[in-house]
Amino acid sequence: MIDWLTDPWSQEVLRRAFAEIVLLGVVGGALGCWVVLYGLSYGAESLAHGLFPGLVAAALIGAPLIVGGAVGIAVAAVAVAAIGRLHGLDRDVGVAVVVTTLFGLGVLLALSPDTPRAIQGLLFGDILGLTDGDLALAAGLAVVTGIGLWLLHGRLLAVGFDRDGATALGVRALTVDVALLLLLAAAIVVAVQGLGNLLVVALLVAPAASARLVAQRAAPMMALSVAIAVACGCAGLYLSYHAGTAAGASVAAMFVLAYLAAAAMSALRSRSV
Repeated sequence: MIDWLTDPWSQEVLRRAFAEIVLLGVVGGALGCWVVLYGLSYGAESLAHGLFPGLVAAALIGAPLIVGGAVGIAVAAVAVAAIGRLHGLDRDVGVAVVVTTLFGLGVLLALSPDTPRAIQGLLFGDILGLTDGDLALAAGLAVVTGIGLWLLHGRLLAVGFDRDGATALGVRALTVDVALLLLLAAAIVVAVQGLGNLLVVALLVAPAASARLVAQRAAPMMALSVAIAVACGCAGLYLSYHAGTAAGASVAAMFVLAYLAAAAMSALRSRSV
């Protein structure tokens, strides 16, 4: 049993992966609570998928993926904002059009003969191929996210509880929304290198959704969400190591199992009341 637990830590690649997943778990668990409470799950998925062509373009020209992801997410945000101003078009429909168009463009770019063979890593992540620079970015993201959420906590609560009433308290809902979306965009750009374009949303939604089924207040929900994100992330890496499965997919599977367990607990608690 001891060997089962310690063997993965004997490899530098996996030690780096564990460090990354812990950092991303802290960020995703805390930030994900506000994503769930503000109903931004679809928006997070849209941003993640919308930056795909930027990632592929960066891979094609040999630029850092974080640069391509930043450009891609900026283009996606501008496109979503622009199409949202069209009269007679439902906003969700407009977002869906932008996201599918950008994702389709990314797929077309990925079909280029010059595309690196490891392009699937952009979709499903390569958490075992991270560098010290990637860890530094994740650590910086954790610090920035922690400070940002601490400074915004009262405003986030005010807007989330009563958007219209927050104005009377001197809190501008638009400013809070923009700040939250900027933190979300930064988290996606950094986390996508490890978890991939298709799986990064699981980190931002599943742990928080699981915690929401158990905890009723913001602080306990956030603490539980972080704990679930870190625990499931590490469990996924252990599963990947011992079962030989894909690391990113294994981590996402653990998130799903955690949500199913939380849902079952919530259902049993409701029946017993």
